Amino acid sequence: MQHVHLGRAGIRVSRLCLGTMNFGAKTGESDSFRIMDRALEHGINFFDTANVYGGKRGEGITEQILGRWFAQGGGRREKVVLATKVYGDMGDWPNTSRLSALNIRRACEASLRRLQTDHIDLYQMHHIDRETSWEEIWEAFEQLRREGKVLYFGSSNFAGWHIARAQEQAHPRHFLGLVSEQSLYNLTARTVELEVVPACQHYGLGLIPWSPLSGGKLGGVLAGSAGDGARRAEQGAQRWITDHHDQLARWEALCAEMGEQPANVALAWLLHQPAVTAPIIGPRTLEQLDGSLRATEIHLADEVLNRLHQIWPGPGKPAPEAYAW
Repeated sequence: MQHVHLGRAGIRVSRLCLGTMNFGAKTGESDSFRIMDRALEHGINFFDTANVYGGKRGEGITEQILGRWFAQGGGRREKVVLATKVYGDMGDWPNTSRLSALNIRRACEASLRRLQTDHIDLYQMHHIDRETSWEEIWEAFEQLRREGKVLYFGSSNFAGWHIARAQEQAHPRHFLGLVSEQSLYNLTARTVELEVVPACQHYGLGLIPWSPLSGGKLGGVLAGSAGDGARRAEQGAQRWITDHHDQLARWEALCAEMGEQPANVALAWLLHQPAVTAPIIGPRTLEQLDGSLRATEIHLADEVLNRLHQIWPGPGKPAPEAYAW
């Protein structure tokens, strides 16, 4: 497994990030433990979670599972670059969501307890909070860093101008600011190429794509090889598959011609994109985890990249050239 810097930060992470959103909701604790152990065996040291994951509002089930896994010892916590998130709704009472200084502090303390650790390596804002000033947010984060509870900070689902605003507010404070952005990014969803990717490149943020297989739709749905049948059975997903049948057919034919599984080609494509540090994989089984490692070995020649762009065209250029002269 190759390890690279997370944006301009000195910390090094694996080229695949283990997403844990299924843990507790779709994958039981014992299987979750086995998946995390296997990830370490493969050299995957970057684990992503969130306080809202796990299927039960306000309980942080997924973080609890990670905490009990860390508590087994064996160097598990020391080997992992641990990322979690703040913003989501964790209760009915005021100040149990979003990015007020009060919620940031309380949410961080609660995550630390559930995760059974004394610090979070990467603390990510799960969404932009348009009602809280950057002065308040950075002051709260600076305090967490002074206390040694968080090392690095990242964003998720930010627009390019949100990243710019955050960084320009951090610089006068002599604060590192953001080191990463976690965005929806895959062959079928390339909007971030307009402004988020250029912002990440300019400010030195590592880009962490979520939903790299477009909810399983890039995993071989026509050939019946995609892993998440439940999501594909949803009415909206079926409509999308019908509407994009021609593209999917061309996509799966190209992957077959390459002799590769579609899911692995989709991940490999992301690994070839500028600013991308590590796509988030969300295996529900050991077999899915083991299979995803192939993506790091696939080299896509320019001819293949051009064919993929023809099948799944993005904006073509960054803004404003994508829509203006």
